[in-house]
Amino acid sequence: MADEGHLTRAAERLGLRASSLSQQIIALERELDATLFVRTQSGMTPTAAALALLPHARRILEEAELGARAVRDTTMGRPLRVGVTPGAPPAVLSTLYAEAAEIDDLSAARQLDLLRRGALDAGLLALPEDVDGLRVAVVSERPLGVLVSDAHSLARLDEVGWDDLTGLDLLLYERKLAPGYHDRLLADCAAAGWRPAHVRAGPPRRSLFVAELRHGGDVVALRPREEPAEGLRWLPLREAPVVRHALVWDPAHESSERIAALV
Repeated sequence: MADEGHLTRAAERLGLRASSLSQQIIALERELDATLFVRTQSGMTPTAAALALLPHARRILEEAELGARAVRDTTMGRPLRVGVTPGAPPAVLSTLYAEAAEIDDLSAARQLDLLRRGALDAGLLALPEDVDGLRVAVVSERPLGVLVSDAHSLARLDEVGWDDLTGLDLLLYERKLAPGYHDRLLADCAAAGWRPAHVRAGPPRRSLFVAELRHGGDVVALRPREEPAEGLRWLPLREAPVVRHALVWDPAHESSERIAALV
């Protein structure tokens, strides 16, 4: 529901009737004694209470899915379980899907935790991160560009320089999700002479991140080139730093050779 922002679309995604999903949300609000969504004619917006609950709910669902997979693994040959971070290179994702891998959308920190617990076969994440003891294969190197609302003053330009970003905020995910890359990106910005007016901790979900860029005012994001969501524009950045994505896994994993064959 928080991802879709619309009751009917969320119900369709879950395979439920909209009325059933609405009743479940109302029941949960009563149990928690808190309003989780503000209902409007155009959709449903999560409240601060909903956003506080969201990461805990995702963790519970993720653990339940891991448990279900563990049961399935005892009865059938299983595909590789691979975690990917938002913004992972599409070409690499296509390769993973072609190999019948099961793909989970996970932060870098969560991937590394699951890899070391043996609950994930491989991870696809942006470097640098703490990958000590893991095998690392770089699979993509892409320059960063500037992602802005198409109503932003920068959107009229064909290319952006670091000086053009003076006085603007940077929308960036919470540091705990990928501390290594988070710190490296800010260091690259400083080395290029740009210190954002503020670093905003943006939501990790793409739909909420996009909404923040569309309506957040003087704010930009730094991302590799991608097909921008409606209402956004991606611009090349002169002298841009490069983001490196790597496939990482435990070299002692029983499927290590199979994972290495993916790259």
